[in-house]
Amino acid sequence: MHIRIGTRGSKLALWQAYYIEEKLQAAGATAEIIIIETKGDKILDRALSKIGSKGVFTEELEEQLLDGRIDIAVHSAKDLQSDLGDDFEVIAFTEREKINDVLVSRNKELDVHSGEPFVIGTSSTRRIAMLRAYFPHLKVVDMRGNLQTRIRKLDENHCDALLLAYAGVHRMGYHDMIIHEFDSKEFTPAVGQGSVAVEVAVSLPDEKKTLVKTACNHPETERRLRIERAFLRTMNGGCSIPVFGLATTQDFTAGIISLDGKEVIRETVEVDENASAEELGDKIAKLILNAGGERILQDIRKSIS
Repeated sequence: MHIRIGTRGSKLALWQAYYIEEKLQAAGATAEIIIIETKGDKILDRALSKIGSKGVFTEELEEQLLDGRIDIAVHSAKDLQSDLGDDFEVIAFTEREKINDVLVSRNKELDVHSGEPFVIGTSSTRRIAMLRAYFPHLKVVDMRGNLQTRIRKLDENHCDALLLAYAGVHRMGYHDMIIHEFDSKEFTPAVGQGSVAVEVAVSLPDEKKTLVKTACNHPETERRLRIERAFLRTMNGGCSIPVFGLATTQDFTAGIISLDGKEVIRETVEVDENASAEELGDKIAKLILNAGGERILQDIRKSIS
């Protein structure tokens, strides 16, 4: 069976596509990789929250899923919008990499706990809000582009350090530049962080879906990420909304943070084996919304409208 894999063209996106290709080939399939440029790749002079919060990195891939030019689309799970509509579904989540956010720099002397100010580059509203909450002495500059572009901007002194996901840094071989790993109890990651997601059109033939799922899906990770994505869907959160969520086999911690970092609402629920992912995600979202999350959401939407 032959599988056409759609992907963005950055080195990290291609790493993910080749990773999926290897799994498919190990399962006896043949595969080819088709590179597709997305809106999020083309528009680099504006923050993600200003472009549009949904489908920034996925819309063009979904067009080709629908018309059959590709069979599957490969994404960082954290970039995949929570509501895919009726035409698409995620059929595989790969085993999750380490989930932490990390600080990357050439300067090993930088210390977030020293109280000394320095400049951090990031384009994530969640990370910006968390820096304002926990490290208010640090300055933030917007930093878009693929990982290599950001490293180049770092070397050109646009900032002193970059705030990134460990998974991407590790996969791209920049591990030796990590100067700090943030505690996930404070810096709880984005929903889906650390896993690669495989999206298909609902209309894809069942035999292809079965092959891809069998070859690529990690059931424990799938369970955890479906809980997180159910939470995100109820929160109606996209790239412009600083929500966070991390499910383990025992519990699920999630929340929302105000843009200025002054208010963090965080809840933890036990993961009941008998409850569906949708029930668990929806339950914690409603706890957060009722504890003040709805008001924070309204304030955020007013500020970015």
